[in-house]
Amino acid sequence: MPPKNTTTTTLCSVPSLFISLSLLCILSLSLFLLLSHNLSPSLHPQTTPTNSFINVYVADLPRSLNYGLLEQYWSLTTDTRLGSESDNQIRSARSWSQNLQYPSYPENPIIKQYSAEYWITGDLMTTPGELRTASFARRVFDYAEADVVFVPFFATMSAEMQLGVGKGLFRKKEGNEDYERQRQVVDFVKGSEAWKQSGGRDHVFVLTDPVAMWHVRAEISPAVLLVVDFGGWYRLDSKASSSNSSDMIQHTQVSLLKDVIVPYTHLLPRLLISENQERQTLMYFKGAKHRHRGGMVREKLWDLLVNEPGVVMEEGFPNATGKEQSIKGMRTSEFCLHPAGDTPTSCRLFDAIQSLCIPVIVSDNIELPFEGMVDYSEFSVFVAVTDALQPNWLVRHLRSYSDKQKNIFRQNMAQVQPVFEYDNGHPGGIGHIPLDGAVNYIWKKVHQKLPMIKEAIIRVKRKPPGVSVPLRCHCT
Repeated sequence: MPPKNTTTTTLCSVPSLFISLSLLCILSLSLFLLLSHNLSPSLHPQTTPTNSFINVYVADLPRSLNYGLLEQYWSLTTDTRLGSESDNQIRSARSWSQNLQYPSYPENPIIKQYSAEYWITGDLMTTPGELRTASFARRVFDYAEADVVFVPFFATMSAEMQLGVGKGLFRKKEGNEDYERQRQVVDFVKGSEAWKQSGGRDHVFVLTDPVAMWHVRAEISPAVLLVVDFGGWYRLDSKASSSNSSDMIQHTQVSLLKDVIVPYTHLLPRLLISENQERQTLMYFKGAKHRHRGGMVREKLWDLLVNEPGVVMEEGFPNATGKEQSIKGMRTSEFCLHPAGDTPTSCRLFDAIQSLCIPVIVSDNIELPFEGMVDYSEFSVFVAVTDALQPNWLVRHLRSYSDKQKNIFRQNMAQVQPVFEYDNGHPGGIGHIPLDGAVNYIWKKVHQKLPMIKEAIIRVKRKPPGVSVPLRCHCT
């Protein structure tokens, strides 16, 4: 009997094995892609490993520059500014003094919308231990151990205190208490060893109010700035730019490379998805019709939409009546219009998110908080200004969305509502903070800047004496 052709048998089994392995690989890859496709960025915001954190040293500013400003504010007999009715009631009841060490932040919506400074500082002031286990920022007490240096200056409160007693002096230096406080902060931090070692590039300032630290911005421009948008800053840079092109601005003070866009503090309560009810109105807007600069678009939109069926356009003011009207309007409307005002954004966007009202963003130059961690396109409608200003275009576009699409938007919005929440529910902001709240997301964003911060510090250190460092440029 002739021997079996083992070579032939072996060669025949190789293709079979190869085909089997190939099929197994294809099946595994298909399963992976299927699972990956079902993970939505907005439903699963970017997370950081549980053992990650950022080391934060808190500059030892006098109390008069943070919580002392709140004590000064509440000690006023009364406040005649728009929206101060709620704070005047708190003053009369003296309920603000229940926690004297950490007074509450104003309820006046004009001030409250910029309260990020309060909640970020409150978290860092909380006693280390069990109360800070959820915080991404680990406080250290030696600046040599720090990744960044936090400057606990309540810049918004400082500006508001000056605006309340003497608005005409705000842009002047003489007789301006806000300027004196700004000067005190800058002189303190620039005289510290921490600033001298880094040139301030690892320092963090909270400048949510567009006029915060107005007089000293150029001096703190190397630092990480926490701002709600770049609107006011870009105008300053444009004036300082030597370029004659309106499309090319040297952004020497703010940049997405080093700074962090943070949310406004929302003013309306959160609506849970389980509480959502039928919405009869197509689109809602409440606010001032007449604005300056970029807000000119708002006036044009108003005139186009005010008589459209299913659209509600209301003049609004930041008082108790306006708040109740906004709650009702946003909770009964499918879409909430968000046009640019004096700056590209406002707290209206975050009120809409908390109300599960799909934001319609008409602002070509808007910058949004936590991009890369949150995908706004999964719960918002973005519209170019040129399209929005075409007669009937916007309403037709919004009516083209099906009920299913709108429900998906709202489901996605409900998942990210906590990300835009500052309030931790504790008096004075002192206590345990939400793991997925705004404060932690801000520090995670700052953490992403650390490689660039360290690179900038090293680059400056190796420059020979007398050699200037090129101005920063933000290119889009």
